[in-house]
Amino acid sequence: MSDGLRVDKWLWAARFFKTRSLAAQAVGGGKVQVNGGRAKPARPIRVGDRLQIHKAGFDYSITVLALSERRGPAAVAQALYEESEDSRQRREILRERQRLAAATTPRPPSRPDKKARRQLRDLKW
Repeated sequence: MSDGLRVDKWLWAARFFKTRSLAAQAVGGGKVQVNGGRAKPARPIRVGDRLQIHKAGFDYSITVLALSERRGPAAVAQALYEESEDSRQRREILRERQRLAAATTPRPPSRPDKKARRQLRDLKW
């Protein structure tokens, strides 16, 4: 394709989003920037474009290497883009912080029984 590919279709094919409609919602909601500017779902992207994707608390900074309208295996999808080293390091640091925060969160030793569930419910109301 000489004129490019829709950004929502490419994000779906590159496996950043599970469905194309989720990709379109993310682009329309400002979670995806193309070459530093906000984009609409139908905006065409080309090889060499830089995308900033904010998804589930993580920021991806990628460069488009290839275009594909078809969603293939993960190995093929990863060949469609290249993530910057800085972006990869920031995501790894954030993932480690989340892991440590989850490890320090107090957890009950077992599931609450019927009496404990009633007490929790009464506490909330």
